[in-house]
Amino acid sequence: MDSYKQEFIGFMVDSQALKFGEFTLKSGRKSPFFMNAGSYVTGAQLKKLGEYYARAIHENYGDAFDVLFGPAYKGIPLSVTTAIAYSELYGREVRYCSNRKEVKDHGDTGILLGSPLKDGDRVIMIEDVTTSGKSIEETFPVIMAQANVEIRGLMVSLNRMEKGQGGKISALDEIREKYGFEARAIVTMGEVTEYLYNRPYKGQIYIDDTIKAALDEYYRIYGV
Repeated sequence: MDSYKQEFIGFMVDSQALKFGEFTLKSGRKSPFFMNAGSYVTGAQLKKLGEYYARAIHENYGDAFDVLFGPAYKGIPLSVTTAIAYSELYGREVRYCSNRKEVKDHGDTGILLGSPLKDGDRVIMIEDVTTSGKSIEETFPVIMAQANVEIRGLMVSLNRMEKGQGGKISALDEIREKYGFEARAIVTMGEVTEYLYNRPYKGQIYIDDTIKAALDEYYRIYGV
């Protein structure tokens, strides 16, 4: 495993963005772990988060894109901090764009925040995590209604490695099949488990035998 992936796993744990226990997800599934990008709240955390996203995007998609699009609401700070990091790390200016949940009818009107989308724009979408792919289903038509753009791919922080809405293949694979663009992650849950299982991180075991058994059962039901 690349060292930056190990660092990112530790960063998620340190920031309490990745937790283990019992959680009910938006999809209704009962999960032994939970990933929440809303837990990155300080300037230093957001700076580092943007750098991890920027590095993963650079390694997976290169520089051939113009806009970072972060779906509301958690995707908004993700797109902003990643655009800043991309400029600092790679010397390339890319625009950020996000959607509003409701169309604004006064002042800065419309459904978008940040940069407008233009015909020919190449877009990378950014999310914290994709469990079932439902958020992409909601966001994709919003983007395509704005301009004739090319979505180059999706980058999430954590690939949960579980079935999508169709119940047969992973959510990220469903996105590839349905929309025709790549979907990648900074790390996978398999890499997280490999790194943390019965291995102390800063003096604490985060995935012990009990959590590992819960993970194995969860993936027996929902895994792919």
